[in-house]
Amino acid sequence: MLIGEHKHTLDTKKRVSLPAKFRKELGKTVIVTKGLDSCLFVYSVKEWKIFSERLGNLSMGQGDTRAFARYFLGGAVEVDIDSAGRILIPDFLKDLAQLQTKVIVAGLGSHVELWDEDQWNKYQKSLEKNADTIAQKLGEIGVI
Repeated sequence: MLIGEHKHTLDTKKRVSLPAKFRKELGKTVIVTKGLDSCLFVYSVKEWKIFSERLGNLSMGQGDTRAFARYFLGGAVEVDIDSAGRILIPDFLKDLAQLQTKVIVAGLGSHVELWDEDQWNKYQKSLEKNADTIAQKLGEIGVI
């Protein structure tokens, strides 16, 4: 399972290392795509197929569905993990996530998120303030 928060550096060639335990689970090739909340999503090929099939099963008659599929599928790139455990982040994705030098690599079960450290810290502070409210809403729908 992909879990935990790790701090890494984006080098001058726009490469970021993935934690060894993540690489083992992700495989030799990953899919990097636009994420939500100003981050990037990283999927193993296996998990990407599951995710993209779910998107493909949605009705293309709905404008929001088409837009959502375009956002994730159109912004996706297949990237090999090099021998040092790094992946290359394309410029358009680096710019979208506002990645600077310090990057947070966060495991979220089925995928990984890449965050600029400053953006991550701001998001975490906001989340901490609202955690009780979020828990209440999740409790109301039976998630927790």
